[in-house]
Amino acid sequence: ARQYLPPPRTSCDPARLRLHPMAALGSALSCQLSVRGAWKQATRGSTSTRGANAHARSRAPLLVTAASTERQIDIQEVAAAVDSKLLLPKGLYCESHHQALRRPTRTVMVGNVKLGSEHPIVRQTMTTSDTRDVEATVAEVKKCADAGAEMVRITVQGMVEAKACAEIKRRLMADGYTTPLIADIHFAPKVALAVAECFDKIRINPGNFADGRKKFEDILYETDAEYNAELDEIEEVFTPLVLKCKENGVAMRIGTNHGSLSARTLSRYGDTPNGMVESAFEFARICRKHDYHNFIFSMKASNPLVMVQAYRLLASEMYALGWDYPLHLGVTEAGEGEDGRMKSSIGIGALLLDGLGDTIRVSLTEASHLEMEPCTRLRDLGMKACAEKIGVDEFVEQGRDFKSFGRRVSELPMQREGDAIDVRNILHRDGSVISAVTPAMLASEDAFYRDLGTKLAVGMPLRDIATADSVFLREIPAATDEK
Repeated sequence: ARQYLPPPRTSCDPARLRLHPMAALGSALSCQLSVRGAWKQATRGSTSTRGANAHARSRAPLLVTAASTERQIDIQEVAAAVDSKLLLPKGLYCESHHQALRRPTRTVMVGNVKLGSEHPIVRQTMTTSDTRDVEATVAEVKKCADAGAEMVRITVQGMVEAKACAEIKRRLMADGYTTPLIADIHFAPKVALAVAECFDKIRINPGNFADGRKKFEDILYETDAEYNAELDEIEEVFTPLVLKCKENGVAMRIGTNHGSLSARTLSRYGDTPNGMVESAFEFARICRKHDYHNFIFSMKASNPLVMVQAYRLLASEMYALGWDYPLHLGVTEAGEGEDGRMKSSIGIGALLLDGLGDTIRVSLTEASHLEMEPCTRLRDLGMKACAEKIGVDEFVEQGRDFKSFGRRVSELPMQREGDAIDVRNILHRDGSVISAVTPAMLASEDAFYRDLGTKLAVGMPLRDIATADSVFLREIPAATDEK
């Protein structure tokens, strides 16, 4: 398992780019996002040169910085090397391409709940009541716990809510509810320190924890030194919380959101999976510096494709670094009803079959306890898949390579002098999809064209990606003047 892009080499080896079958759909989007961020980075000049040479800038290389190192690579060079317009994740991000196997992780303690690959996947939800309303929040937590929630997250906006949290915890414990409570923190390092005295876990967002700015800004860093200088400020603000959590035995989730990356991260990576991972790793390195390891990661997005690719990139990077921290899975703003459940199932379900994920939440715009039913179903399906190692036997691919994209290739007849039929205009000459045609299908011209996958315009068939490449007839019907 290695980086998202190959390391700088004199020649890139396409065989080293490996892709899980379930990643095929999401890879296209992930690459588009990565190219978008890289193009933004490559075409940004300094203030003094931004408009000086537009032509030269248009030919600037598209550079991507690997998430766990400072090295860069030219996208166009890699694309040419692998003979593809898409750049695919390199290396493993799961234990097996063929079977559902849980990714091995360390155990993280959240109160009395254990998170990690040696334990069942943990279900959690989040309250919707006003945290300042102690009675309502306590009642909601109890209802969620009774419905099956093993952890409950509560938003903590300020010191008033932090004081309420202490009372919420006290009342729940008095009533025999030991369900671990998670504080959701944004923009407020001092609030995080306060609530770490009573809650079991702190969730911080790397995109807004340290800078405290609640507006989007377009920041341009002239040098790497300027960009890295802010890391010292982040460490100064974040370290007290790390030490407090370590002292109190409180867990932490470093939870990146695709929609709230910091202006600093956006300036270098754009809104890409690469930026999401690097944003989380900056905070994780500070934790590791202080020998604090009781934390987990999350890479949430409202788009399931972005979410899946971010988690897979995160897993790949951790394999490369030898890190074994657990993962929390979730799709943000999934919605309600069937739409919300399907959206979460697409993202969470795909990753659970990869063997990724140690705690999950199905985020719905409904009453919090209603999240438990779909959450439990996903948990059970994921646990069953890994327990039974569902999948296929390992095999050697004899035809197409499932780890890369490419056009279907087949050998169609060449045009010879004297041939009665002109084969040079056969549909998709490099294709291999053949439709079997029976005499009955020829009875209706419109129906026949539809069966071949063509689109009709003014009675004429138009070819597209769904059109058959060739047809097969066991017998050629007799020609008539009418048809």
